[in-house]
Amino acid sequence: MIVGQRDLIRQVVITLLAGGNALLEGVPGLAKTTLVRTLADVIDCSFSRIQFTPDLMPADIIGTTLISEDDSGRKAFRFEPGPIFANLVLADEINRATPKTQSALLEAMQEGTVTVAKTVHRLQSPFFVLATQNPLEMEGTYPLPEAQLDRFFFKINVTFPTAAELVEIANRTTGARKPQTRHVASGKMIAEMQELARTVPIASHVLSYAARLVTATQPDGKDSPAITKQYVRYGASPRGMQALILAAKIIALLDGRFNVAFADLKSAALPALRHRVVLNFEAQAEGMSGDEVVRGIMETVKEE
Repeated sequence: MIVGQRDLIRQVVITLLAGGNALLEGVPGLAKTTLVRTLADVIDCSFSRIQFTPDLMPADIIGTTLISEDDSGRKAFRFEPGPIFANLVLADEINRATPKTQSALLEAMQEGTVTVAKTVHRLQSPFFVLATQNPLEMEGTYPLPEAQLDRFFFKINVTFPTAAELVEIANRTTGARKPQTRHVASGKMIAEMQELARTVPIASHVLSYAARLVTATQPDGKDSPAITKQYVRYGASPRGMQALILAAKIIALLDGRFNVAFADLKSAALPALRHRVVLNFEAQAEGMSGDEVVRGIMETVKEE
């Protein structure tokens, strides 16, 4: 279904197996929504799509309490679940909704629960939010606050396909035959894979390297590199450390190894930290990106 985009697919699968949430950023037409729909097709679990718009309300996401009447005429309050109650949730163009509506996802993404009228509703496992946003449009959009960005396990940049990939996309999408998908996993299997990933061992010196990477993103640290002190306003949170370790464990398994290597941490560093490093005005004025800062930090922090 998807032509090319190997890094994108791999990073989405890593996020799924880590039990996290992913934010996909790219211009329109790069198959972000198609990827999520295809993922829902190959996993035997429930799927829902939420199209974020400026007039979307929190109740449109989490659900609302209604007054129902039984056959005898007795009335009672009944909770009608919203589209957040699914295994795989597509939050399409999440930055088009107001902060009030965006915040309706916070509890679900972090705790796996939804609280309505003092009643806590637990979401079924596995639970996975895949949000998309367009980085080019600024008018009519609401940038995600840092607290919400931090709840995304990975922020994945969707790149433009090559000329050869464009030809293949045209052949597949404009011809008479359409690609078909089939189920390859169930929700129970995904949950078991998530448990397995957490059992992968990591040596103490590799764990220490991950900690030094995250610490190096803090501009107030005494050992922070010059690039951090110059361009970073706030560094990564402990969630960044958790994302680094979990992603590295899954990468090791995907590559057929049973322990975490330094290369696994480096492979996970960009998608795990790029959205957790808040740049200052000087970085914005000089056109520095989060990726450039994270790469500079990795060049500075030594493995040993």
